[in-house]
Amino acid sequence: MIHDIDNIRLPQQAKDQLSNLKKKTKIEQWNILCRWALALSLAEKNNPPEAKPATDSSIDINWKTFTGDKGAIYYALIVDRCHKEGLEIKTENLTWLLRRHLVRGIGYLTARRDLKDINGLIGVAFDT
Repeated sequence: MIHDIDNIRLPQQAKDQLSNLKKKTKIEQWNILCRWALALSLAEKNNPPEAKPATDSSIDINWKTFTGDKGAIYYALIVDRCHKEGLEIKTENLTWLLRRHLVRGIGYLTARRDLKDINGLIGVAFDT
């Protein structure tokens, strides 16, 4: 069920990285940057590290805010990835997997030297 994931809490490091990305891209909403980060991470065939990311920041994104009107699509993407990683489809695993992919994707965006403004972010979508 889509309502299984209520909130997404991210580590302080991810909050700091998102703050830098906000400055570079001029995108003010965490959720939009997190959507980019999730897509970037899910595009990778390999799995993100299995360690549970810390929850030591004040970023707590509500699922509906994160997904907007595309909740069913994001939920299906997370469920599909759970299947690929051999995880049971339950709230704890879905939330854990989502956080792992968000943290990895935020790290990927932060590490890109060509991401200096919103055009750099758009360029990420066209990389192969």
